[in-house]
Amino acid sequence: MKKLSLLFITSLFLLSCSNIKDTDRGTEIKNSYLDYSNRDDKFTGGISMIPIETPVGEFKVWTKRVGNNPDVKVLLLHGGPGSTHVDFVCFESYFPHANIEFYYYDQLESGYSDNPNDSSLWNIERFVDEVEQVRLALGLNNTNFYLYGQSWGGILAMEYALKHQNNLKGLIISNMVSSIPAYNKYANDVLAPQLPPEVLAEIREIEAAEDYDNPRYMELLLEHFYTKHALRIPYEDWPEPVIRGFSSLNNEIYLKMQGPSEFGSIGDATLKDWDRSKDLHNIIVPTLTIGGKYDTMDPEHMEWMASEVKNGRYLYCPNGSHLAFYDDQETYFTGLIQFINDVNHEK
Repeated sequence: MKKLSLLFITSLFLLSCSNIKDTDRGTEIKNSYLDYSNRDDKFTGGISMIPIETPVGEFKVWTKRVGNNPDVKVLLLHGGPGSTHVDFVCFESYFPHANIEFYYYDQLESGYSDNPNDSSLWNIERFVDEVEQVRLALGLNNTNFYLYGQSWGGILAMEYALKHQNNLKGLIISNMVSSIPAYNKYANDVLAPQLPPEVLAEIREIEAAEDYDNPRYMELLLEHFYTKHALRIPYEDWPEPVIRGFSSLNNEIYLKMQGPSEFGSIGDATLKDWDRSKDLHNIIVPTLTIGGKYDTMDPEHMEWMASEVKNGRYLYCPNGSHLAFYDDQETYFTGLIQFINDVNHEK
């Protein structure tokens, strides 16, 4: 009996030691993740204003680092064009717990970055070059650099990968198809007919008159489209960052590149003919595409994209819309973090 008791006590002691080691390891990782003491951005809480060379001069773009992990660094490309990093603040509820270092980033002409208001800079090639300059300034490389792009940011991420994928460890394309003509077709053939006929007729009438500043246009979209396909939460309950993001949109660059309609890029919008669907096979880095059932983008097209790249995976959010990282949050972040962890542990 005494021998049994001794074995029991010894087992408890060893288990206790193991738990202490696990706890110490967890504390060590947490402390390292939160340690800014040896970083150049210590006095700004992770914020860096990065100089960017452009064809018309030098400007600065705003970035902010959250956390420390030499093996995993995610640069977030926001939507729009002309939106800001603020849509992504909910990432702070998930990435730190997964020990993922990440960077907020306002593209030139957006948010806290410089705004030269020069339309000659509003083109894909120039934005890709900007991302590359940001990467270099932040010291990201193919041993740790994950590029994440959502919506317009997804276009930018695809373009960056097609030009600079040798700098990437992984690529995430969220809520974006590989073809604007395909997006236009889906918006008009699938999404538009889901609206009540009288609502669609009124929207088409306003668009035909190019009366996009008419308050009625936004009223109709908000009630019948945005809360169905942009963020599936009653508007009065939309998260504060989403409201702030909408209100801080640079409308000039948005109209120039995306156009005024929510049913595709039309008119003189510079993105209206963009199509990289035939080039996806050239992307060889591990790639995750993310789509939602109720997205403004075709979820089946985004699943197809994952099969076209050489090393692709698709994450489907059954309750998600265009902002699936809010309205299908658990599915979204579970799958996103799993992808990053899997790639990080690949040999």
